[in-house]
Amino acid sequence: MAELVPFPLGRLVSRMFRELERQQKVFDLPERRFVRGVAGRDLSVDFHGHHASSPLGPAAGPHSQLAQNIVLGFLGGARIFELKTVQILDRLQIPRPCIDAETIGYNVEWSQELTLEQSLEEYVKASMLVDILVASGALKLQPGFEHVVFDMSVGYDLAGIRSDRVRAFLSGMLDARPIVDKLRREIPEPFARYRDLDFRTRISDSLTLSTFHGCPPDEIERIAGFLLEDVGVSTVVKLNPTLLGRVEARRILNDVLGYPDHIPDEAFDKDATWEQALGFVDRLGKRAAALGRGFGVKFTNTLVVENRRDFFPKTEKTMYLSGQPLHVLAMSLVGRFREAMGDRFLVSFSGGIDQKNFADAVSLGLVPVTVCTDLLRIGGYGRLQAYFKELDDKMRAVSANTIDEFARKTAKLDDVSAARLGNTRAYVARVLAEPRYRREATNKPPKKVGTHLHLFDCLTCDKCIPICPNDANFIYSLPDVKELPVLRATAGAGGAVEVRRDGSLGVHERHQIGNFADFCNECGHCDVHCPEAGGPYAVKPRFFGSRAQFEEHVGRDGFFLERDARVVRVLGRFGGKAYEAVLDGERARFRGEGFDITCDITDPSRDARGTLTGEVDLTYLMIMSLLARGVLEGADVNYVNA
Repeated sequence: MAELVPFPLGRLVSRMFRELERQQKVFDLPERRFVRGVAGRDLSVDFHGHHASSPLGPAAGPHSQLAQNIVLGFLGGARIFELKTVQILDRLQIPRPCIDAETIGYNVEWSQELTLEQSLEEYVKASMLVDILVASGALKLQPGFEHVVFDMSVGYDLAGIRSDRVRAFLSGMLDARPIVDKLRREIPEPFARYRDLDFRTRISDSLTLSTFHGCPPDEIERIAGFLLEDVGVSTVVKLNPTLLGRVEARRILNDVLGYPDHIPDEAFDKDATWEQALGFVDRLGKRAAALGRGFGVKFTNTLVVENRRDFFPKTEKTMYLSGQPLHVLAMSLVGRFREAMGDRFLVSFSGGIDQKNFADAVSLGLVPVTVCTDLLRIGGYGRLQAYFKELDDKMRAVSANTIDEFARKTAKLDDVSAARLGNTRAYVARVLAEPRYRREATNKPPKKVGTHLHLFDCLTCDKCIPICPNDANFIYSLPDVKELPVLRATAGAGGAVEVRRDGSLGVHERHQIGNFADFCNECGHCDVHCPEAGGPYAVKPRFFGSRAQFEEHVGRDGFFLERDARVVRVLGRFGGKAYEAVLDGERARFRGEGFDITCDITDPSRDARGTLTGEVDLTYLMIMSLLARGVLEGADVNYVNA
């Protein structure tokens, strides 16, 4: 199974600054897509007593699990990061594919795909990278737009959260000094000035609780109480859309919005009821206030529906719905909650947020407003820039310079709490009637052109690069080569090797796509949006970040490159068979099962010598040599040459 492998801090720092200087990008996000703040507007909000420069953030999910993902969110203007959920069961076998955002959103993912210990270090690493970027001044942020809040997410039951390893994770997030001091030593010499930065060591002291779909209400209350009192963190309880009840939830999803997905009875039978939720929220709010901690609720978790699609493995009986229909369901719950509780509690939001409704959600006083499904669409993290453009336009339209002022002026009320409630009523009524959330408006899958991907060449639309949450797909440039010869080698007399040409392999484009295996969990998402068939993650050359990873994943074809002075070593696997090429200038040594050949890489038929049994396909050598030149020597910065 494909597994995520964290990248060393030092190499992330090197790539970050090298890419920014050479290509005006960071982790493949162009500088023109960075959000630096809005001149003359204060977009800041309070979150559990912490100052965040904007209310936007990624939801706990694929965009908040690796360090570079979090940096990409920061570059896009996100300032409250709900980190991907961790739990005691951190060696899960996630079904593949696991993300289907063809139209709306479905997934069969679960929690963080790293171990607890890896997750802790990855979140600390992300915090340090943000601190380094801010300290560098390279981003040219508006004054005050640098303030970031990290919010933990844990699950899924009290026994797991009380376990020693989860407690160690929580303690490490509250006091990360040992990890920070270890990582600061990894910052490479060219950037040594950042080693002594006053890095944030209290990475997070707030938490959004994620529970199982169907978690009993008394269990939720016990977990939240434990977090507030024993762990000592401000807490948000994430609630499920099934709180609407089976009649209302199905009415909205199926009748009003027209989606055919079926919410199983068990989703309602096991979940808390509306009355139970109001009860434990009221009690937990009072406990938090007595302890001097923050408390709130989040609307909502994804919606459990039956898996009746062909995309996910048939072993998955249910899947989790997100995107546009979830927006309407979640906003309906925000409306009900505000009618019952007023503006007493912090309300966090996730569900179908996009450029057109982000500003509306902000006007309701929701903090944070988190997004996932929309970032899985074409443009990825670069889509966030349009969110801020829309927010700025709407704030300008009512002459508002702060978020609270925006709420008041939108509602035309002086009291901010009354304004939030008024805006909520108006928006919920509007969104229920809005055609763009209905199935007929969203049922528009990406177009396919009828061609199939190959190792080299494609339409080079580059859609697969920004839509990957982990930045696993990348561009590399080949030398000006129009074709590769297909060469067959056989043993000659006296150790000579006879080479004959047997056709050619066309290579028509300089611009090529590669895949960095350590960041690719084979979720299948890039395949959905690629105009050609096959999937970039599966067909394009896969590069492992270490020899150990290459050797561990014997069932996955791919490559590992390492450079030592002028010598380049390439490990390659084709059809499950392993090969090694050592490239020293124009000379190459090519080895595999049953052969060991040296030759001139520019013309293998000249002076080829060695031992071999049977016929050897030297085309693999030509491919490995070409990839090494393109990936290591090309102008594009990537994780292999960083």
